[in-house]
Amino acid sequence: MRQIMICAGEASGDLHAGALTRELLRLDSSLRVFGMGGEAMRRAGGEILFDIKDHGVMGFVEVIRKLPSLFKLRAALAQLMDERRPSCLVVIDYPDFNMRVAKIAYAKKIPVVFFISPSAWAWRKGRAKEVARIAAAVAAIFPFERDVYQEAGANVVFVGHPLLDIVKPSAPDGVEKLMDKKPGQKTVLLLPGSRLQEIKRLLPEMLAAAAVMYAQDHACVFYTIRAETIPEETLKNYFTPLTVPVRILTGNNYDIMSLADAAIAASGTVTLEAALCGLPSVIVYKTSPLTAFIVRRLIKIEHIGLPNIIARKNILPELLQEQATADNIAKAAFSLLDPQNRSALARDLAAMKERLGGPGALLKVAALVLDTADRFERGGFDGTLPASS
Repeated sequence: MRQIMICAGEASGDLHAGALTRELLRLDSSLRVFGMGGEAMRRAGGEILFDIKDHGVMGFVEVIRKLPSLFKLRAALAQLMDERRPSCLVVIDYPDFNMRVAKIAYAKKIPVVFFISPSAWAWRKGRAKEVARIAAAVAAIFPFERDVYQEAGANVVFVGHPLLDIVKPSAPDGVEKLMDKKPGQKTVLLLPGSRLQEIKRLLPEMLAAAAVMYAQDHACVFYTIRAETIPEETLKNYFTPLTVPVRILTGNNYDIMSLADAAIAASGTVTLEAALCGLPSVIVYKTSPLTAFIVRRLIKIEHIGLPNIIARKNILPELLQEQATADNIAKAAFSLLDPQNRSALARDLAAMKERLGGPGALLKVAALVLDTADRFERGGFDGTLPASS
């Protein structure tokens, strides 16, 4: 029996892990898929041995604080490889940690497929050569990502973006009734992220921005979609005292996004999910001052929001660090709600989506993983890589 080990470290990675697990099991129901993930991977049929809600962390300073537990986790994953001897390891996002896990697998002669690879096209380009050295294959989700990894010598396959397979809003009547959207209302989603440190840094400012907006326009109504990695009580603690009501919703994310008018969102995968639903966002982010200082000197791209990176221009407002104040966020959100801007926003979001190519990425990734596993089962893995695709 072929065994596929997956290592995903946070909610966005779990989203892709779940979709990939479902596709792998559709192609071969006899597979055993296991490893580190969350509810999405579990629901798809994967065996979760390490839950992401216990391990999500981002930023240089934040990672340093959590190093002891990350060292233990890495050792436990190495032991799991010895016990299960998977036919292939798939590492999904969570780049610094997963790079180390991938190196362990490579040393144990277990082939590694990188999916949602380190963003070497944005910063620390040297990571592409590290990946090329140890990866049996790289599934590139952007054309410019393929180019960087191909130049580094990796066996890279451009698969397209998996969110085109995943983001499929249907806007059922039940969700519309749940939101109770009335004529003339302006529905704004607050999307503060899937990590506790993001909630702590971003949600208070988002709620303050909501209060500013409501004071200026009582037609604004606010919702937040709770990530499965965040307990509902954690969110509620930020809502007291609160001068504007905010409803907490769980599930039906894409249906809710397709019905909303604008979002205030943490920079990350959720901004692209929203964009693919036709929902424009104010992209905000705050991290520790030291992490921000380091990143500003290392990053090599003009934009931080995924929709803007893909569009190669600033189609959505970005407010980072000291710019992400309640007043600035409220002003940017009102610009997204302005009827005079809606047509141009819709065109820009549609053009951005076209740049991602067509659907079918998950099938391509699953086929790549199974092919890699088959080669391992037939003759083992000695570190020799095939020619780039």
